[in-house]
Amino acid sequence: MAHDTQRLPAENAILEAWHDNAAAWVHAIHQHGIASRRTTDRAIVDTVLDCGPERVLDIGCGEGWLLRALAAEDIACTGIDAVPELIEAAREKCVNPNVELKVCAYEDLVDAEFDEPFDMAVCNFSLLGEDSVDDALAGAARAVVPGGLLVIQTLHPLTACGDRPYIDGWRSASGACLGSGFQDDAPWYFRTLGRWLELVNSGDWHLAAVEEPLDDNHYLPASLILIAIRQPTDDDPEL
Repeated sequence: MAHDTQRLPAENAILEAWHDNAAAWVHAIHQHGIASRRTTDRAIVDTVLDCGPERVLDIGCGEGWLLRALAAEDIACTGIDAVPELIEAAREKCVNPNVELKVCAYEDLVDAEFDEPFDMAVCNFSLLGEDSVDDALAGAARAVVPGGLLVIQTLHPLTACGDRPYIDGWRSASGACLGSGFQDDAPWYFRTLGRWLELVNSGDWHLAAVEEPLDDNHYLPASLILIAIRQPTDDDPEL
C-alpha cells in the first residue's frame, strides 16, 4: 500500500518501521518475547469479553492474536492493518470462519465498506502516531453502531514518560524494547493522561471508563485502557 506523502515524515516512518520489522514482530508474538504482554494481553481480552460484543473491529490488528482469542469466544471479528505482511501472517494463523482480514490504512478506514456495522472497535497498542490516531477514531465511529464501544489499550503515560518532560510530542522507541530482531528505532507520539482523556472524549465518542492494569511484579501501571461510547449523530441512518 502506498504511503500518504502528505503526512508528517514521522507518521510515514512508523509504517516503514513496521513494514521492515513485520517478521520480527510475528516472531516476538509467537515466542512470547515481550514480558509485559502477559499482563496486557489478559487485560484487553478480559475488558472486551466483559463488554459482551458480538461483532468487533480490531484496528491495527497486526498478526491477529487478539482476533484469534476473541473468535474462540464466538465473537465475529474483522481485523485491519496497513502492513500487508502482518495481514498475511494473520491469514496464515486465523483459520476461524468468524475472522475477516483487510489491508487498510487508518486514513482509509472512514470510507471502508464492511458487510455489517460493529458493536465494538478495539485499538490494542495500535495508536502510535499523531494525526493517524484522529483518522482511526473517526473511522471507528463510522464503523461502529450508535451506542457501540471503543476500547483502547495503550502505554500508560506514567510509565512511558521515563525521564523525559511530561508533555505531548514525538519520541523514538528502541526496537530492542519490542523483542529481538527489531532493526530500527521507530517514532511514536507521546500523550499525557489528560490528552488521552480529552482525545477519546471528543468527536463522536464519550469516555465511559478508565482502567489501569497493574504489572504483576512492580505494581505500576502496565497499560492504560480507555472505554468510550459511540454517540448518535445526524448522519446515522434511522433504526
